[in-house]
Amino acid sequence: MGGSVPFAFQDNAEVARRFPDLHPAFDSNQALTEANRCLNCFDAPCAAACPTHIDVPRFIKKISTQNLMGSALTILDANILGASCSRVCPVDVLCEGACVMLRYNKQPIAIGRLQRHAMDHFWQRGARLPKKSTRKRSQKIVCIGAGPASLACAAELAQEGFSVTVIEQRALPGGLNTYGVAEYKLRPPDSLREVAMIAELGVEFRFGVSIQDESDLAALEQEYDAIFIGIGLGATQKLRIPGAEHNVNVIDALEFIARYKTASNLTVGNNVVVVGAGNTAIDAANAARRLGAAHVTIVYRRTESDMPAFGFEYEHAKQEGVGFEWLAQPVAIHADPASGRIVSLECSRMGSNFQLPCDMLIPAIGQTPLSLLERCHGPKYYSGGDCTNGGREVVDAVADGKRAGVAIAKSFEAAYA
Repeated sequence: MGGSVPFAFQDNAEVARRFPDLHPAFDSNQALTEANRCLNCFDAPCAAACPTHIDVPRFIKKISTQNLMGSALTILDANILGASCSRVCPVDVLCEGACVMLRYNKQPIAIGRLQRHAMDHFWQRGARLPKKSTRKRSQKIVCIGAGPASLACAAELAQEGFSVTVIEQRALPGGLNTYGVAEYKLRPPDSLREVAMIAELGVEFRFGVSIQDESDLAALEQEYDAIFIGIGLGATQKLRIPGAEHNVNVIDALEFIARYKTASNLTVGNNVVVVGAGNTAIDAANAARRLGAAHVTIVYRRTESDMPAFGFEYEHAKQEGVGFEWLAQPVAIHADPASGRIVSLECSRMGSNFQLPCDMLIPAIGQTPLSLLERCHGPKYYSGGDCTNGGREVVDAVADGKRAGVAIAKSFEAAYA
């Protein structure tokens, strides 16, 4: 494979320049030094804190003995998207947040960067993922959606010898890893490289296919023995205030991130306002700054202590120069009568209104659930990822997908027992 990506994607050099890695990769000496700091705990709280339960002490021990390929395979055995998770996981509140070193007032082991080091070696060597079983199964499984949950489910089943098809309505696979994660965390080619590895297991991908209603599901039921639903969440909720509809300068956060990651012609305004204070809002605000916006402000209707974004994401946004308006509720968008372009966002705070200069507005106030899941009934159906957990981390979606894959495989074993 040699790191090649068989999915059509034109990388944007200018975007790559503006979005260098948030956490640069270790070199060999740094990785070796950091790996040797690990206590290799027998009852490792770091592994327990990982939703996919990667054997952290084992993969770090292999790095310390310079067995990087063995380290990577240990990671992949638990988490097929171990490379992307090493970059996007909120390690501060997961594995590193549980590190024993913290009990001794020391820096936690840099587990995420060590994981990336091992996985980078895997890609650089052009390695392939071995199948877990040589047995060829007769059952066919389809995964709806090509995001992390479906990818993990498909990989688990393909490694066990099942025939798996992944259908996706967009042009590229990877879900939020490709379209929705900030560029300084994960670039599309890195996401697609992981999908290419899964395709090499024999998983078939079909793009531009949308499943809309019961007739579509009925057709899948006729063709496949099991159906996994990994469709994520729906569109960002709409701002229901005057002026919000039909304005080209109002773009929801996920669409904004997807455009700058996959298009070459996105321009941002000089004064950008992001509504909401979750991790996606932070990603969008930071991106707007890096794309050239002179002033970026996050507007949130509650207090700083109530914001849902992780603390380290908040600190990062402040370092990027993002401003914050707390206890501020958007009430109206004002546009220039002649051009129709936004000029300000009117907000209310404690009964008093004020206006923020604004020529681009990015709502990031949560996503709506998709109704398709409500129509999926019967023993053939399984689901996982954001559509069932409400929108958690990539690693949670991977864990969901792998569990579903194991359950599907076991269901067929039970049927023929």
